[in-house]
Amino acid sequence: MTTRVWDYLPEYENEREDILDAVDTVFRSGQLVFGPSVRGFEEEFAAYHGLAHSVGVDNGTNALVLALRALGVRPGDEVVTVSNTAAPTVIAIDQVGATPVFVDVHERNYLMDVSQVEAAITPRTTCLLPVHLYGQCVDLAPLEALAAKHGIPILEDCAQSHGARQNGRIAGATGKAAAFSFYPTKVLGAYGDGGAVVTDDADVDAELRRLRYYGMDKQYYVVQTPGHNSRLDEVHAEILRRKLRRLDGYLEARRKVAARYAEALSDTDLILPSVEPGNDHVYYVYVVRHPRRDAILEALQAYDISLNISYRWPVHTMSGFAHLGYGPGSLPVTERLADEIFSLPMYSSLSEDLQDKVISALREVLRTV
Repeated sequence: MTTRVWDYLPEYENEREDILDAVDTVFRSGQLVFGPSVRGFEEEFAAYHGLAHSVGVDNGTNALVLALRALGVRPGDEVVTVSNTAAPTVIAIDQVGATPVFVDVHERNYLMDVSQVEAAITPRTTCLLPVHLYGQCVDLAPLEALAAKHGIPILEDCAQSHGARQNGRIAGATGKAAAFSFYPTKVLGAYGDGGAVVTDDADVDAELRRLRYYGMDKQYYVVQTPGHNSRLDEVHAEILRRKLRRLDGYLEARRKVAARYAEALSDTDLILPSVEPGNDHVYYVYVVRHPRRDAILEALQAYDISLNISYRWPVHTMSGFAHLGYGPGSLPVTERLADEIFSLPMYSSLSEDLQDKVISALREVLRTV
């Protein structure tokens, strides 16, 4: 059986009784859309982040789209973000008609280099969009100061950072709003697509609720501008409610997996993840680097191990974004990382036996490639 970077089946076996009970609870409730499970999850997810509001939506991409719209980002505006991210971050900016403006990332942690942000701000900039990639937070204090100086809101992309903290402050609690994905692979994952936006701003909350429901503020009546059909469904909401109660346990298990990797691979020439001071990393993925990355991945196939690259193609290098005009070498750190990074298996129910198989094979391959 091929060893992959993620597998939900061990977790499902451990939680099967509760997951099936969640489904049965919804099916017996008599309310399949905008019912008690969505309301309950929204309240509990907001409380977990110490915020007043949470709005459940259908996926993480639309969480970003709706949040951008609710923050007032309009066609012709600019949004400062990074290219070392999953494409949906940038697709969301494109969906609202705005232009992504990229800054490079730090070589040591792969996160937004906040020192480059101010130079990227123009009179058209209406949002700063840091991505808390791989499970730890961007350096938020200087970014928050820049946002206040220029009067520009921060939208945090927290799709990969459920429960991460920086100096005790949870990811998602710094910006004007924060967007989350509950895609199954996420630290807090549903059994299908799902997303949410959290905020402390009542006006942003109200706009998000209108936008996710066609633009209606009452049944069948669209006000101002049309919105989307972007509802989080009851079944996923109820499953997420149950899993939210176990989230801290998932984080502890992931950190144990990461610690075993660090101990077992510290004497190799792999570059292991760097955790910034003050950060509590949640290890959505465990990303390592090596200049002979492709040869390593090919050699691991002989051990029936298939690993991912997150991400092989920086967004600015994709043909779908060629119109932005970022040529080769425009983001040198991002481009260099894309040639070297790859992800080891990481999920809370990863067994020590499977992890040891990967470690043993990787150590052997590193001696030969």
